[in-house]
Amino acid sequence: MSGRQRTAAELGVPEQFNAAAWFIDRHISEGRATKVAIECGDEHVTYGELAERVNRCGNALRDACGVERGDRVMLLLHDGPAFFYAFFGAIAVGAVPIPVNTLWKTADYRYVLADSGARVLIVSDALRPSVEAIPRAETPELRHVIVDSSGGTFDRLIAEARPTSGAAQTRHDSPAFWLYSSGSTGSPKGCVHLHHDMVVCATLFGIGILGIRESDRCFSVPKLFFAYGLGNAGYFPLAVGATSILWPGPPAAADVYAVIERHRPTLFFFVPTGYGMMLARDGDFDLSSIRLASSAGEALPPALYARFKARFGIDILDGIGSTEVLHTFISNRPGAIRAGSSGHLVDGYEARLLNDEGQPVAAGDLGSLYIRGDSICDGYWNQPEKTRQTFKDGWISTGDKYRQDADGFYWYGGRADDMLKVGGLWVSPMEVERVLMDHEAILECAVIGRTDADNLVKPMAFVVLREGFTGTSPLAAAIQAFVRSRLAEYKRPRWVEFLDNLPKTPTGKVQRFKLRAR
Repeated sequence: MSGRQRTAAELGVPEQFNAAAWFIDRHISEGRATKVAIECGDEHVTYGELAERVNRCGNALRDACGVERGDRVMLLLHDGPAFFYAFFGAIAVGAVPIPVNTLWKTADYRYVLADSGARVLIVSDALRPSVEAIPRAETPELRHVIVDSSGGTFDRLIAEARPTSGAAQTRHDSPAFWLYSSGSTGSPKGCVHLHHDMVVCATLFGIGILGIRESDRCFSVPKLFFAYGLGNAGYFPLAVGATSILWPGPPAAADVYAVIERHRPTLFFFVPTGYGMMLARDGDFDLSSIRLASSAGEALPPALYARFKARFGIDILDGIGSTEVLHTFISNRPGAIRAGSSGHLVDGYEARLLNDEGQPVAAGDLGSLYIRGDSICDGYWNQPEKTRQTFKDGWISTGDKYRQDADGFYWYGGRADDMLKVGGLWVSPMEVERVLMDHEAILECAVIGRTDADNLVKPMAFVVLREGFTGTSPLAAAIQAFVRSRLAEYKRPRWVEFLDNLPKTPTGKVQRFKLRAR
């Protein structure tokens, strides 16, 4: 076992604590009312304006929507100032915001609305069609749908609400917000995070590893609904009075470069797939404002690190985090980078590597990674059995295999299950296989991860066809389009290979290791 847990109390968080008051209202008394907190295109929001709008939003939820302490408020919002108003406004009045993936499909939103029992849904106008198709009978707890558009219901609610602070008297260990994490069966799990969790991550990683300070300007291409992005562009800059740069559009390399050159961030956050996209685009781009870059979500191949460093002269700190732990708990750091590794344990967390019998592995051997820290969620909503399997005595089973070298660097060794990390987001092979099996041409299928030219994992489907169908390139393309119509784009198989039979055990279980070896 290595490391030592630093509790929220040790970090100075009092028992009576409201995260919104600390991340938002505090800046007014500390003299930052006129400092820019958020830049999003042409829109600039100062800390004073942010505090007023957060308070208005909280009061609107409580007074106009009847939201009470503990009620859930689902946020289906593109990155923009409204996300901050809704997220911290709900927290301020003791409600529980639930940011959800804007890349999902209607079925995913139906599940989360029903599972969470959300009373209010705040949705970007462009995403409204994804939820309008959900019958209200399937979401009986939902009372209000608030649309964020120019002059829409969200703007009107904020304009009409009281601007005074109405922060609820919550405890540091009260539920503050949920984030849904994908599961091995494809059904998301609601991770219940507490008021002190963001402070712990901002202190241990944001300040402790990134050295974030008030003069920094943070640009995270991963969005705010993503646990990684929520820290990068959300509570990290708010923890120190820095500026958050938001881009609501897709993560195309041309747009990323344009935002960097226009807004001049000092801290830059992306995932390995994104760094590969940037490197694939030719051109002379000015990234000189960036003092440090960060990567997470999937392992960063050494070649990508070396190419980015050679082209732009910028170090990328690769690390590993999770929705359950909220942010990064193992990371490379300035002056201590070993390309291909996940780095060292972040100070304030504990780690252990155990074998299948629950005993510590020998030095240098591969083991299952367990983490303990005070930012770990309080469990999964409405899933007691899965909570018992994953969390025990303050430790979480990450599901990852790791080894630690003699210098303390951690090296990723794969997953303990079949889950895939694609572009920093989890993909369940079983979920993709269920959709594939609905295609008229498919008799059997299996999905695995395969690396692309940048050594990054993407889904690959092996397919056995029904009689009367022939494996052709047009059919493979049609199968990919079929999956894209049912699931988020990042879950689409990048390759489809046709087989006469799937390799199986005598009991009929697919032997995925043989497919991976092809």
